[in-house]
Formats: sequence, structure tokens, C-alpha cells
Amino acid sequence: MRYYSLNRQTEPVDFRAATIAGQAPDGGLYFPETIPRFPAGFVEQLPSLAPAEVAYTVLHPYVGTTIPEAELRRICAEAVDFPFPLVPVTDRISTLELFHGPTLAFKDVGARFMSRCLGHFSRHETKPVTVLVATSGDTGGAVASGFLGVPGVEVVILYPSGKVSPVQEQQLTALGQNITALEVNGNFDDCQRLVKQAFRDQELMSQRRFTSANSINVARWLPQQVYYCYALAQWPSHMAPPVVAVPSGNFGNLCAGLLAYVSGLPVAHFVAACNANDAVPAYLRSGSYAAQPAVATLSNAMDVGDPSNFGRILELFAHDYPTIRELLTGYSVSDADTSATIRRVHAHTGYLTDPHGAVAYFALEDYLKQHPEVQGIFLETAHPVKFPEAVEPATGQVVPVPAALHELLSRTKRSIRLEPEYEALRAFLLEKR
Repeated sequence: MRYYSLNRQTEPVDFRAATIAGQAPDGGLYFPETIPRFPAGFVEQLPSLAPAEVAYTVLHPYVGTTIPEAELRRICAEAVDFPFPLVPVTDRISTLELFHGPTLAFKDVGARFMSRCLGHFSRHETKPVTVLVATSGDTGGAVASGFLGVPGVEVVILYPSGKVSPVQEQQLTALGQNITALEVNGNFDDCQRLVKQAFRDQELMSQRRFTSANSINVARWLPQQVYYCYALAQWPSHMAPPVVAVPSGNFGNLCAGLLAYVSGLPVAHFVAACNANDAVPAYLRSGSYAAQPAVATLSNAMDVGDPSNFGRILELFAHDYPTIRELLTGYSVSDADTSATIRRVHAHTGYLTDPHGAVAYFALEDYLKQHPEVQGIFLETAHPVKFPEAVEPATGQVVPVPAALHELLSRTKRSIRLEPEYEALRAFLLEKR
């Protein structure tokens, strides 16, 4: 498999080079030259396949010969070694819980897969690789956990000060070792802008080896396809394919689901569930895309005004608006509706959503009202304990802290404050060398 830049100003590369580079030299995102089809019988066999076998089958065509089969199987097994249960919530709505990994967030799979791929690729390198990543919430913790202690890899995480939850902040600032957290006096778009500027800085790139662990990196983005396979593996075989609602911020998760669909996974329709940051829902209404300034919301991990991976969605469907519009419906959900949904779903069903899951539930519920012939799944992407400021006022109850978090929460936060100016980041990175 070869990967080309969406900016089309650089030569295609293999999976190894795309993973190590993160972003193409021309500033574009890497995209696979071909979209593989799932093997014959794969979808029908999903209920009987082990999660690791599913992951290997999905990802092997993208990795190609850059990682030996036995090593890739080990990487896949370690990336998905926790449950992904499909849980009924109402008679028409189920949720796929993606928060049973080590940092209680869906990004654990991609971070663990990428960290192990990069560790494999770095074995014979003389200079360490620096993972430079921006986070709006859960990416930072997943990357910090996934890369902690990986030989030959340093991690620098940029996060917006005061705009991630306390648990999220602790997960990305309290681990130490090869993990450094930069607390930026701005929003996520500032963090993402700084990271993109660094990757375009050829002088800086010539002095250190950098890669990104955001979903702009193919090794973080592509593994997310397995979520949708695990959902279909548990979906009753006698029922029509489901509608799937995805909480969407930077759009890597939804783009991966669409990739699985193009590869042959049966999904009736996708719902892009956004908060007040509605650049993509606005595009789906009008056919015209315009980036927006990011707006702070209760579902902070989706506070992205210019989602990077939306370009991949456009590429996947050759920028054909009618095709995209037929397959994808967008929603913008307010904080008031998010809180009301957390409260109402918990009161009526006993199920507790986090604010991102609540956004997806609200959007899916509205879509199903207009399409009574179908049923649906929403992705629950993080444990509610990570968002007490949103969940507890809505339910009037304290969310119990899982035992796995107790030790982490007792650690000291360590971060370096940074102004949202590229020269400040550049100076730090050069000094760190």
C-alpha cells in the first residue's frame, strides 16, 4: 500500500514512512492510493472472529510488508485487548462502548496501535523520534499512555489550558518519563495550528525526527475502522444494517467508519453528531465548507472549528457532494440539549452517557424519529467520570471513580505553559534537542 498527500505536491510513500512522518512534507494528510475490499465472507464471519483477528484482517492491507505478519498480529492483539460491548439502551437504540481501555477513551486503540508500530520502526534508528501532538481532550491521555516508556520515542503534547477536564488533564500531565505536556494559553485550534506549523518548518524537521499521533497520522486513524466491525459483529443478524451516530470533532473516527463502509461493511447511514462547532453540518446543508473559530462546549473533545480529517472524507468520495449527503447527515447539538439528554436518558433508561455520547444520542434519536423503519447505534467514546462538570449537574449524582484512576489522580500535574505563538513552540523544541 502506498500513501499520497492530499496536497499532491510530494511523492507517495509506504506505511512506514507515512507513520514516521505523520504529515506529508507539503503539509497534506496522507491517504491510501487504493481502498481495499474486505475478504469474501469476512462480514458474515465477524460474530465468530476474535477481536485481534478482525483487527489484523482490516489493517494488514494498509500496513503491507512494512511489518512482518507475526509482529503485526502481536501489535493488533495488544491494541484491542479490552472489550467493546454493544449495549441496548432503548428498543431502537444501542451504544457501542469504546471506553474500556486503559485511559477510558476510544482513542486507546489508535494510540496503542501506533505506538507499537512506531516502536517497531524505531528499533534500528540512531536518533529518537519525537511525537508531537495536539489534543482537545482524550487524544493526549491515550497517546501518553500508549507511548509511555517506548524506547527511542519522546512525546510532546499540546493542550488548551482550562479546556480539558480534570481527569483528561491528569492523564496527559502526570505520567512523566518520556512524556512532556505543553499547556497552551489558547484553544485546540491554536494547538493544532502550532503542530501543523512545526511540520511545515523544514529547518526544524531537518534537525529532529518528528511525527504526529493525532488522527492525521495514518497509524492513529486507520485502526478506528475496527470499532464498526465490532459493532456489526454484535448486531442481530436478522435485523437490517444499523444507522451509526458518531460524536465528531476532528472527524478521524467518522472517516474511519466511512472507510470501513467503502470496504464492504453494511451500514445503512452515518450521522455526524457535532456540538456547536458545526462546520461539517453546515457543509452538509449547503455543499459549501468554511472553517470556523472553535467554540468551547461541554463536549470539549469535539471543540474543533476546522476538522483536519474532513478532507479525507471529501477525498474518499471524490468531493462528490450528492454522494456524501446521501450517506451522511449532520447535526449540531447545543450544550442545553446535551445536558438535557444526559439527564433524560439516565432517568428513563438508567444508562449514563458522557457529553460526547449524549450529543450522538440526541442526533441519532432525532434521525430515527424521521426514519421509523431503521434502528441505530451511537458510539460512547469516553467514560462519564472524565466529565464530572457536565454529567453530575445533569443527573444530580456523583460519578464513581474507577479504581484504575485512583493512583493516577494522586500524582502531581507537570506541564509547561506556552503562549499560542509558533516561535514559542519552536524555541522549546530546539532547546529540548
